[in-house]
Amino acid sequence: MTPGIHLLHKPVGPSSFAFMSACIESVPDAHARKRPRICHGGTLDPFASGLLLILVQPATQLFDYLHAIPKVYHATVRWGTETDNCDPHGATIFSGDPSGLSLEKLDNALLAFVGWREQVPPATSAKRIDGERAYLKAHRGETVILPPSRVYLHEANWLNHDLPRESQLRLVVRGGYYVRALARDLGRLLGCGAHLTALHRTAIGPWADPGPGGHVELHGREILPWASVRLLCDQEVGDLRQSRQIPMGQLLPPSWPVPESFPDPQAPIRGFHRGRLVYLLRLEEGWLSALVALRGGL
Repeated sequence: MTPGIHLLHKPVGPSSFAFMSACIESVPDAHARKRPRICHGGTLDPFASGLLLILVQPATQLFDYLHAIPKVYHATVRWGTETDNCDPHGATIFSGDPSGLSLEKLDNALLAFVGWREQVPPATSAKRIDGERAYLKAHRGETVILPPSRVYLHEANWLNHDLPRESQLRLVVRGGYYVRALARDLGRLLGCGAHLTALHRTAIGPWADPGPGGHVELHGREILPWASVRLLCDQEVGDLRQSRQIPMGQLLPPSWPVPESFPDPQAPIRGFHRGRLVYLLRLEEGWLSALVALRGGL
């Protein structure tokens, strides 16, 4: 897999890590060559499907800059039962009566979660407790109590309903949001219990799910297109390598704007040299300094 960001479709079943490992194994002569540095750009639960970003070689250093951009999901909420992990594989811990649900009640309930809110992640989340993933403790039967996190729901709309059985939902969120927890909290607010039965990530920022078997590679200006651009000359690249600042110069605008009123992702400035992304830069009092050096460029 060439250095850059790869857009792949994760099917229902494997974990994000298992799917990523399978991608590496599928590369010809993967065992004969030194394995590339690789990570995924945001977990999808085994029961979920959709867009998974695979970051290869220098692109692994971009992980932290993908967190704050919009992510779009389609979810199916099953009414009447809450499960311990908020998904279809969990054990039922509460059953309620969803017969009183109405479109008005569902609209009002959903509106209560839009914007910045405190959210308690599911016990089987990837959050760390004492250096260990919460889901590992939960799977061993240990009691897991996670503190609430500040999360952001930008937009949420019901797509259709099959009441009182289930409803389908489209939502746009900032990184760190647990759609499973939203289903749980909707069920508690409405008093009938709820959990997710399906989750599909359709987009991350400007990038769409390529669909089963699809594979899209991103390089150059396609990477972090919500960030402004600074073109670098040879001398400026040399200065940055020596940890020297360079003048701000002319900044070119982003090629993809985040949605209106979405929180500013505080993107760095992309430094390009001879068509390749070689630096992420920080602006300080009219001068640019190196934030991340992408050795070899992307």
